[in-house]
Amino acid sequence: MKKIDEQKIDKLAKLAVIRGVALEKGQNLLISAPIEALPLVRKIAEHAYKAGANIVTPLFSDDEIILSRFKYAPNDSFDQATNWLYDGIGQAFDNNTARMAIAGDDPLLLAEMDPDKVSRANKATNKAYKPARERITEFKINWNIISWPGKAWAKRVFPNLTEEDAVIKLGDAIFDASRASVQDPIAAWDDHNKSLRIKTDWLNNKNFDSLIYKGPGTDLKIGLAEDHEWMGGASLAQNGIMCNPNIPSEEVFTTPHRLNVEGHVCSTKPLSYQGTLIDEIKVTFKEGQIIEAHASKGEEILQKVLKSDDGANRLGEVALVPDSSPISQSGIIFFNTLFDENAASHIALGQCYTKCFKQKDLSPEQIKSRGGNSSMIHIDWMIGSNKIDVDGVDQNGNSIPVFRKGEWCN
Repeated sequence: MKKIDEQKIDKLAKLAVIRGVALEKGQNLLISAPIEALPLVRKIAEHAYKAGANIVTPLFSDDEIILSRFKYAPNDSFDQATNWLYDGIGQAFDNNTARMAIAGDDPLLLAEMDPDKVSRANKATNKAYKPARERITEFKINWNIISWPGKAWAKRVFPNLTEEDAVIKLGDAIFDASRASVQDPIAAWDDHNKSLRIKTDWLNNKNFDSLIYKGPGTDLKIGLAEDHEWMGGASLAQNGIMCNPNIPSEEVFTTPHRLNVEGHVCSTKPLSYQGTLIDEIKVTFKEGQIIEAHASKGEEILQKVLKSDDGANRLGEVALVPDSSPISQSGIIFFNTLFDENAASHIALGQCYTKCFKQKDLSPEQIKSRGGNSSMIHIDWMIGSNKIDVDGVDQNGNSIPVFRKGEWCN
């Protein structure tokens, strides 16, 4: 029986603890993961305790249990969420508990379930989780996301392989994209962080007022928030810990102005959103708001998402990723936002990252006055390709090339 490379599992676990969440001695660590990822969670716990963790607490999910709810639970239960759990998570964050999430669930788990139940359950969960999620988007604590090759996910990505071979191949793709296949992953991430810092420094020095995207199906102007700051790779959390939130990560990103987005744009890769596939998204913005939205698959879910709250149909993030990124060049569509967003430039509906401002202690009112968006959702979807050009418009109205055919110009 073929097995996932245990040495690479160990390397990814150590990388996630040392450079990902950058756990400090004396911190507690909260891990959420699919039950299939138990081998990785065990290794993470081992390295966390070696790094001086006080308590490592894993929270596991299971696809079959999730499906049981949508098949058999009372109809009115889909407007409810486990508030007590999310309240506890928020309290843990307030006590400086570090957060690690492991992705690996079936990306299309709920594709055949009642879309109304899916939408209501998502809305209830998003509402209950919002206070805890805001502690993450405000970067109050050090956090990290990595992945595990779940069986159902692997078969979605490689449908023509046996389950065993698909898991091995997806595992290798995850390790490669995460830079966990090399001899010294930690040194590799130190070099990668330096490269991303060069890009963020250039963008911050230019201090663009807006970005212009042009390409097939896309003619879009995204205004940037006042006093915005570009970030990427390792970032400093408010608790003083420098961590790498996303592994892998090829992006640099900032906060757009929620009122200053105009034009139309189409997605360049499918979006897997909480068990549903949304593909070929086409939207039109006016004064920052989506006024028309369509999708060839999952349009009903998309329409419901856009009505989640007042900020759900506005942008909270804009990110630049070159088409030459390792994930793009792999040719694999992962049906997982953590990976697919690092294959292409993307935008996110909903909540902005409040850390992407030059001043870090802004109140919600100050963030809003600078153009930051507020919402219970944050959903990334891909709009970049090797056919997309991006220009930056500076404060004097001058246009400066940023991307040509999906590649950096600087």
